[in-house]
Amino acid sequence: MVFFCWNRPSLEVQKDCVNKSGSFNYDTKYRGATAKPLSSLQQKGELAKDGFFVNHSRVLVGSGHPTYEKAKNALQSWRHFALNWAFVNPKTPIQTETKFCVCVKQFLPWMLMPLQVSYITEVSDRKKHKASFGFGSGTLQGHLLAGEERFSVEMDENDQVWNLLRLKDPFTYREGGGVRGTFCLRILHWMIRSTYSWKLLKSEQSNLLCV
Repeated sequence: MVFFCWNRPSLEVQKDCVNKSGSFNYDTKYRGATAKPLSSLQQKGELAKDGFFVNHSRVLVGSGHPTYEKAKNALQSWRHFALNWAFVNPKTPIQTETKFCVCVKQFLPWMLMPLQVSYITEVSDRKKHKASFGFGSGTLQGHLLAGEERFSVEMDENDQVWNLLRLKDPFTYREGGGVRGTFCLRILHWMIRSTYSWKLLKSEQSNLLCV
């Protein structure tokens, strides 16, 4: 099942997509992996053993607590998806088990990608002047990709504020064919240009890394 819409998806269309999406479309053993420290994943090599490609980077967006709060608010209002070819309803609450759609315009029709918030993390240490906020989302049935992504913002002990992304995806070609491959490349192009950090990418059937 793949969700398409010729016009910009309305809230009703998005709700219908979410209601039909069902459960997660990837193995339970991968769920929550994006919440783990990158160093832990690299040391254990579990994801690499399963065929994932790990690439880590992060982008400095400013410094100080006001910058951190602005970045956090932007994340909570889905500003990271405020693109001319993709969006998420900005009023979608970031709560565990909340289902939502990433609406993407690829060629002529819009595609609706259903996901579910799987976890939320928030840490504040005033003594060390450190803070972080993030959440992970898993793909549901009907999503062209299969895996989990984490968006987060953090302020380190030097008051520097970073935006980060963690994405793990088997990139199987179960549905969508060439459209899926093109979407994969476009997502990666967006990630390179965005202020987010690391991604775990894999191709199960084609053995072609999308990076």
